[in-house]
Amino acid sequence: MAIDLQTLRAALIGYQSEQERIARAIADLQTQLKGGKPPAGSRPARAAVAKKPKRQMSAAARKRIAAAQKKRWADYHMAQKAGA
Repeated sequence: MAIDLQTLRAALIGYQSEQERIARAIADLQTQLKGGKPPAGSRPARAAVAKKPKRQMSAAARKRIAAAQKKRWADYHMAQKAGA
């Protein structure tokens, strides 16, 4: 199976662009490992982004929220029955 030169050139261009993308990603990781800032325009790795701790909600607050939601649903269902 012979492949024409145009297809080979297109494949070469595609592989070269992929190689450049990988080289940039490697350089970014190496910079982060050394403690430096990543180059401008590159996105931070997901693991490197610090997450805020989850907020704790008291049992009383959960109860109030649940009661309010039940009331909203009850009002909604009453309105549905009245409209039908």
